[in-house]
Amino acid sequence: MKFKFWGVRGSIPSPGPRTTRYGGNTTCIEVRSDDDTLIIIDGGTGLFALAQSLISQKKTPVQANIFITHSHWDHIHGLPFFTPLFIKGSRVRLHGTTDPDTGNGIEHVMGVQLQNSYFPVSETQMDATIEYRTLAVGEAIEVGDAVVSNVVMNHPVIDLGYRIDCNGKSVFFTGDHEPHYNIYPEQHPEHAAYQQYIEERIGALEDKVRGVTALIVDCSYTREEYPAKRGWGHGTFDSAFDMAIKAGAKQLYCTHHEPTRSDDELEAVFAEVLARRAPLPEGLQVVLAYEGLEVTL
Repeated sequence: MKFKFWGVRGSIPSPGPRTTRYGGNTTCIEVRSDDDTLIIIDGGTGLFALAQSLISQKKTPVQANIFITHSHWDHIHGLPFFTPLFIKGSRVRLHGTTDPDTGNGIEHVMGVQLQNSYFPVSETQMDATIEYRTLAVGEAIEVGDAVVSNVVMNHPVIDLGYRIDCNGKSVFFTGDHEPHYNIYPEQHPEHAAYQQYIEERIGALEDKVRGVTALIVDCSYTREEYPAKRGWGHGTFDSAFDMAIKAGAKQLYCTHHEPTRSDDELEAVFAEVLARRAPLPEGLQVVLAYEGLEVTL
């Protein structure tokens, strides 16, 4: 199994000379299972670059399985520009969960994006076969020779973290995730019940990532920046390190880079965290993700 990063920025695309080394596209990860099944996690602007690569390599029409972590723009706004949608013979299956606040399934994501007010081409004008699969929380499904399972992360909207297992190797991506914390002060009557709730959530997440080969985590903020961003639904480099160590992961990939941070600033922040957290547990490799990085497990 292998995976490749096509977009590593968070919140909004940030192209320009300040981001040329790590890239300015938003979240998109290509995964290839051992039998070359194409699994794509998230449809940020990096999805367009992935599509162009498939076309240049003459790998169309495609059979693509896209798993959406959540419906915020930076994770879906590349979907209408996924060129195989316009190629006859392609089959694209879009996976995601139901929004408990609205009751909308994953098909609603494309339905909204392809409204005439926002995009000039309707789904009926696309030549590919488009299928929708609404996932239950905790559901595991077979995709080619891989198994994709999910767990609910901590974000202002429902957000699924996905684990992909294939022949003894595994990769997990958090999507957007903020470490759980109790929103009620200790003296509040709801504190104890909420604490039990978040401990159950933490337990489910720890079970899902335990023993994973490669862990890809939202590392938007530094520990100094985080207090002003609490409740926004994003993590820190330190919380990602903690997750990787507790999971016993072999590899940690830091992603969802803050869009205002230049490449130089990003490297400086990362170097500070590495120095402060040294020595790392034996066998743990930590990498700052960049567009084009390809990893074979």
